[in-house]
Amino acid sequence: MLIQSVKNNLSENIDLLRQLTNEEFTQQNPELSNATIGEHMRHIIELFGCLLENYDYGLINYDDRKRDVLLQTDKNEAIAIIEKYRSELDKPNKSLSLTHNCFSDKEMVETNYFRELLYNLEHSIHHQALIKVALYRLPQIKISDSFGIASSTLEYRKQCAQ
Repeated sequence: MLIQSVKNNLSENIDLLRQLTNEEFTQQNPELSNATIGEHMRHIIELFGCLLENYDYGLINYDDRKRDVLLQTDKNEAIAIIEKYRSELDKPNKSLSLTHNCFSDKEMVETNYFRELLYNLEHSIHHQALIKVALYRLPQIKISDSFGIASSTLEYRKQCAQ
């Protein structure tokens, strides 16, 4: 179920990108502190890349990512990489180490693949919520009702509707 949820989320991102022009993808948005949809999408993509590209090695470091400008300036490149990562998600759970340099030089935390997939899913949803703010300026763009909304919120709304 987790892997399918991640695939669905990535498909939502692809569906959005296919509707945007490259100009809309790279347009600065005052509502996002002048960030672009492309910058937010690059950030989502690169965190998934950190996980998937380092799965075999077993050591993940989200702080040490590429920051590939092409992913934020060429929507077709972003789509291609999201599709690539979407096709690589089906992996068994296994122990991983997560290293970060937030609080010290380097600190290591034990984790696992499914936990990091869940983190990436929630991270993507968070950035989708930000992107959704920029989409108010683009009423022709159609997104799913779940775009940028946490699954727990969607579940809660279903319960309230009953």
